[in-house]
Amino acid sequence: MAEANWTSVSEFVLLGLSERQDLQPLIFAGLLATYLVNLVGNSVLLLAVWADTQLHSPMYFLLSQLAVVDMSFTSITLPQALVHILTQHRAIPFASCMGQVFVFLAVGNMEGYLLAAMAYDRYVAVCDPLRYAAVVTRSLCLKMVAASLAVVIPHSLLHTVMAAQLRYCGNCLQHFFCDVPALLRLPCTRPFANELVISTQGVLLVMAPSTFILASYTRIGVAVARLRSAQALRKALSTCGSHLTVVTLFYGTVTWIYFHPDSSYAHAQVRQVVIFYTVVAPALNPLIYSLRNKDVATALTRVRRKVLARGA
Repeated sequence: MAEANWTSVSEFVLLGLSERQDLQPLIFAGLLATYLVNLVGNSVLLLAVWADTQLHSPMYFLLSQLAVVDMSFTSITLPQALVHILTQHRAIPFASCMGQVFVFLAVGNMEGYLLAAMAYDRYVAVCDPLRYAAVVTRSLCLKMVAASLAVVIPHSLLHTVMAAQLRYCGNCLQHFFCDVPALLRLPCTRPFANELVISTQGVLLVMAPSTFILASYTRIGVAVARLRSAQALRKALSTCGSHLTVVTLFYGTVTWIYFHPDSSYAHAQVRQVVIFYTVVAPALNPLIYSLRNKDVATALTRVRRKVLARGA
């Protein structure tokens, strides 16, 4: 029993995005710029939702939660990656690596469930607009967020504990942070139990929100098709366009990474897609909602005017 809990490594070495020294300044600048865009964009979005009373609605409460998740998603990995590039010290203690796995899984899955909650909000807004205020309340949104946390935290804990109990015969990760697929390439024996849990419980947990989103947009599409009106189509697109764009970015990359038959962290192409999923997409989300959503754009304008008026 003691041997089952024993690990042969005390730390992991994160090889990063490239081992070429001449590319390190470029990689550092790109990651830092994207991280700053993420922090500034999502902070401004949070400020707009908090400061503008016209955005004090369930939809924008969920959007504010998504902004927090997006900032957390990159903050789990990027500061560490930036320090590793600067110092060239790429080791991470075993316990810190497992902690990063847990938080990354929890936050990443939380994003999927928040997008599902937002899909339900958009479904009610398009298909049952007269009852929207009565159905989608702040209380319901709080319950959906709490239920999502109740699902993703045990899931993340399960995968973290199973990864921590493996016996590792190598400690060099082909990645810039600790992620389960990269870790499962290092055990002394093939981790059948971990692979089984990922292919069953893991797939079900990831597919549940995506299936719900697909069902919601199918119902929206059917409802809009019945109206047979160009104006109704434009209204539906304006209502759902930003959310649909974010969903496509998120699930498009997740599906490619984790369900691509030839995917391997040893391949540079896969690592590039991982960067887009974990770094670029969270930075794009506030820009998408600001540029494609008239309410958010108008609110940002009002907040800016208030700040300028106070400054004068």
